[in-house]
Amino acid sequence: MAAEAQAAEHATHGPTAGEYIGHHLQHLRSKEQTGIIDFSVINYDTLFWSILMGVLGLWLLRSVAKRATSGVPGRLQAAVEIVLEMVDNQAKSIVHNVQSRKFVGPLALTVFIWIFLMNSMDFLPVDLIPRIWEWIYGAAGGDPHHAYQRVVPTADLSATLGTSIGVLCVVLYYNVKIKGAGGFVHELFAAPFGDKWFLYPFNFAMQMIEFLARTVSHGMRLFGNMYAGELLFMLIALMGAVGFGSLTGVALWIAHVIAGTGWAIFHILIVALQAFIFMMLTLVYIGQAHDKH
Repeated sequence: MAAEAQAAEHATHGPTAGEYIGHHLQHLRSKEQTGIIDFSVINYDTLFWSILMGVLGLWLLRSVAKRATSGVPGRLQAAVEIVLEMVDNQAKSIVHNVQSRKFVGPLALTVFIWIFLMNSMDFLPVDLIPRIWEWIYGAAGGDPHHAYQRVVPTADLSATLGTSIGVLCVVLYYNVKIKGAGGFVHELFAAPFGDKWFLYPFNFAMQMIEFLARTVSHGMRLFGNMYAGELLFMLIALMGAVGFGSLTGVALWIAHVIAGTGWAIFHILIVALQAFIFMMLTLVYIGQAHDKH
């Protein structure tokens, strides 16, 4: 009865600012999360949108490659060539092993395009996809108030940490490939303080802390920036929800349009910069795996 009364009041008066933001920050999950970290929970919306952006990125690159011409390139081909040249130059300056770059170069390009597309989902109107999902969910017989949908995968910590763990796996692979299994194990115990038996425990502890810190900070940096950007878009959207019943409401709606436009323009830089930083750190970590101590 209490839940029905709350739903009726919600439908009559609309959600409060806290309820609005809280609703938009909820994921479409396999089950209720029991803590800050719960590895048994699957965020279906994050999976869907991240896979969709990955497929879109692959299709985009493939279509440009198929239509590429040696003459005057179109705008899309020119943009892809600029990104490709930028990534290739960065890969050459960081990873000096030519054989490794045959894999690392395309990997860095994939990371940049994928992260950029996932970040760009933040440019969609805050309520567009959630409202469509609420309508679909309600048409299927569900309660629209419990229809959750978040469309920015990089604003989900599980997605960014999952990606950074994937980079860690590549780093470990190249550590073993370049140095050999024995050489890598020796480095774990001999660096950074020196190849002395009484320093082995300290060296190993420092190596494990370094791998852990790099992986966590790699994912957290991207998540923090995108989560903050998503939250700011929600706060700006609330300014336009006051309505036109008063002069204050009209002023807030105008301010919401101006602030939303300004933040969206500035956010273009953040979206591209975060994709670039994530790609660069990926190259740096892989490049460090080629260095012998």
